[in-house]
Amino acid sequence: MQYFKVGKIVNTQGLRGELRILSVTDFAKERYKKGSTLALFDPSDRFVRDLEIASHRKQKNFDIVKFQDFNHINEVEAFKGYTLKIAEEKLADLSDGEFYYHEIIGLDVYEGTVLIGQIKEILQPGANDVWVVQRKGKRDLLLPYIPSVVQDIDLTTGRIMVELLEGLDDED
Repeated sequence: MQYFKVGKIVNTQGLRGELRILSVTDFAKERYKKGSTLALFDPSDRFVRDLEIASHRKQKNFDIVKFQDFNHINEVEAFKGYTLKIAEEKLADLSDGEFYYHEIIGLDVYEGTVLIGQIKEILQPGANDVWVVQRKGKRDLLLPYIPSVVQDIDLTTGRIMVELLEGLDDED
């Protein structure tokens, strides 16, 4: 079974078994909904157990989550540094034009017929995502995920068509 990262447990929150999560999901309300199940993985990426969400709230840039049957800080303190993931079969279908990160990472990026590189990572700095394109013999290229730059995404061919606006590639 394949799993996809939802967030990392960075600390405990209070004394009642809540955990502070640094999320990497665009679907926090769905992933942390009461009754949902997430898989817990240790720092060496080994499956530990499934956990059921008992409660969720936002606080600043963190998601504060409490798991069913864990009611004290001493029961969850060992989870610091662990990762929360969702099983592939629990991923919801997305609308046309929406993609999961794992579908984008690894795709080839082209401008016209010229291969620029391959998506290696997706950053979320603010208003829009930024795709990190790994290139041969050059520094990574940072592409904003905006309609004027990303023209087409074709998952079947594994290609992303882009138009590099002036100033995006400072090595030319």
